[in-house]
Amino acid sequence: MSVDETVTPRRTRRRHWWYVRGSLKVMASFFVFWFLILPLIPGFRKASSDLQNSNFWFLGVGFVLEGVALFCYSMLTHAALGAPSPKPLRLFRIQLSTRAVSSLMPGGSAAGSALGYRLLTTSGVPAADAGFALATVGLGSAVMLNILLFFALMVSIPLRGFNPVYGSAAVVGVILLVFSAGVVVGLLQGQTRAERLVRWVARRLRFDPDRAVAVIRHVADRMRYLLRDRQLLARVAVWAALNWLLDAAALWFFLRAFGGSIAVDGLLVAFCLANVLAVIPITPGGLGIVEGVYIPALTGFGLTRSQSSLGVLGYRLAQYWVPMLIGGLCYVSLRVGPWSMERRDRLARLRQVAHDSIMDTTDSLEWAEKYAQRRPGT
Repeated sequence: MSVDETVTPRRTRRRHWWYVRGSLKVMASFFVFWFLILPLIPGFRKASSDLQNSNFWFLGVGFVLEGVALFCYSMLTHAALGAPSPKPLRLFRIQLSTRAVSSLMPGGSAAGSALGYRLLTTSGVPAADAGFALATVGLGSAVMLNILLFFALMVSIPLRGFNPVYGSAAVVGVILLVFSAGVVVGLLQGQTRAERLVRWVARRLRFDPDRAVAVIRHVADRMRYLLRDRQLLARVAVWAALNWLLDAAALWFFLRAFGGSIAVDGLLVAFCLANVLAVIPITPGGLGIVEGVYIPALTGFGLTRSQSSLGVLGYRLAQYWVPMLIGGLCYVSLRVGPWSMERRDRLARLRQVAHDSIMDTTDSLEWAEKYAQRRPGT
């Protein structure tokens, strides 16, 4: 049998699997639209009549806070990189460029990490440091989000008692936290326990147990390194906390701009749940999923449907749509003009980058296994 005859069936199977995955994502997107977005449309229509009564000062503060939150995320990357790091403003443009590509892809895709890796190495960052920093930032940010959710639930549940809408959000949060805590304890006390738990859950959810265990092993290796390097852990924790808290503060100002007032614990519960569930790899940037969590949860905490709808709409404009557009411009500025990179010839056009990202089926774990190894000598 010739080499061509063996390669062709493999390519055919890969192409077939790509079509199957695409069909499943289309079906999942239809599900999100039908059951999450469509029920919210009447609320958006009713809320549009209240738009003229908004407080534009609060809207402006919300946009500014969202911008500062994004800058804190770039400083989180700077903290993980250490000494061989680009200047903060260039790193900010790199981070926004990466976010623009990530916003086009469902959660779990490695498109954003791949572009960030290319931009960092083009800026002179050693390849090992770039891969390590991107993986560390992702883990540190996710852990901090779950810590915030834990404290928000611990404060909110005793104070508010039972509420049908809030109760559902709290139950989801508790389930996520119990599972996360079990995995973390298993990783710290013995990786075998965590692997057993993950295999059990994966079988119940009809996921690939071996694949799930591979994720846990990667996370375990990353967590052990962070726990050994206390200075790095402190830097990552501080910038990750600032990023999330400023992001949540921006949401509060957008809600306040339309007359909504919500306690801090309720705001953080809704905020953390929406961001935890946004990583489900169905729609780009969690579109539909985030809104489908935010609006009912905020309404359950006492806001009107109009206040929740308009506040979330304004917040998502500042948090998702505007950074995606600005990120595209930042990528162009890295390729051409007076603030371009020294080795800009290595950067493709943004349209080509987006096309390659859509066609690439590499997920975040595969990317991390290839590029995010430990730094040499550690």
